[in-house]
Amino acid sequence: MSVMNSLLASLRAALRPADTGGPAGDPQASVASTTSTLGELHAGAQRRHSPSTVEELELELLLEAAFQVYGYDYRGYQRDVVARRVQAAMAQLSLSTISALQARVLHEPHAWNVLLRELSVEPALMFDDAAEASLLRMSLGVCLHGAALPRVWLADCAGAQQAWTLAILLEQEQLGARTEIYATVSSDALLAEAQAASLPMARLGELQANYVRSGGTGKLLDYFEVSGDGLHAALRPQLRNRITWAQYNLVTDASFNEFQMILGRRALPDFGPALRQRVLRLFDDSLAPTGMLALDRPLDAGDPLAARYKPLFPQQPWYKRVA
Repeated sequence: MSVMNSLLASLRAALRPADTGGPAGDPQASVASTTSTLGELHAGAQRRHSPSTVEELELELLLEAAFQVYGYDYRGYQRDVVARRVQAAMAQLSLSTISALQARVLHEPHAWNVLLRELSVEPALMFDDAAEASLLRMSLGVCLHGAALPRVWLADCAGAQQAWTLAILLEQEQLGARTEIYATVSSDALLAEAQAASLPMARLGELQANYVRSGGTGKLLDYFEVSGDGLHAALRPQLRNRITWAQYNLVTDASFNEFQMILGRRALPDFGPALRQRVLRLFDDSLAPTGMLALDRPLDAGDPLAARYKPLFPQQPWYKRVA
């Protein structure tokens, strides 16, 4: 209980308004009294979430522990999304409570890596979204041909296969040789995994079907080199060398370059309202004039950023910057 008590005390101290004096309280007090001191975890924002059950309080403490100990901030994520992924981590580790998971996470790197993986964007398969691939085929040339050295940002990239998909589409549009893909992921573990990834030949049939369904012609394998044992394939060097992988945190990091295209729709659904606005502003700061921004859902009409963009396609949250 000492770790729980310490975290709860630090939470209360950090979250109490500066002009409010009140006692720190007893960590064993009721959840109802505890929730009166839990508020928005980002300075200057309004209260985001107030736990009303023991399990919700455990979840808040787990997220605070992840931030304080490891520096990964999931406190602004949608609570239903986080709760579901935390339950998946608990199942993997055969744990019955979030508190038990927190204890393991604080003391065991393996448990932390399990949780981190669950909280990250779900890995994609190549050409797994036929609609997205079709929209990219229609927009890549229009958005990138006018730039001398086009840059595309896969924000919170959904693994190596999403980046490979984009590299192949760029090659087919005669843009591969001069376009740089920046694929960022949220952790060093995901970064290492993406950089070392290969295509399992056992899944080639499934991936070829995805490719054809998305409008591709010919053989997907033409863009890969098969290993000597025939079990794996690697993206051809001329495509692989155009992908720059990096660890980057959308929640805390600042803009790091200017891009002609930003693809962020796979990460955004996990974010709560305040965090979503923070990331949209980050994308706006990082997008070149007349650049393209692909989101998960349309910009709200009242959003201050909405006046700066116009839709590229009917009924699709793909935008061109106009101001």
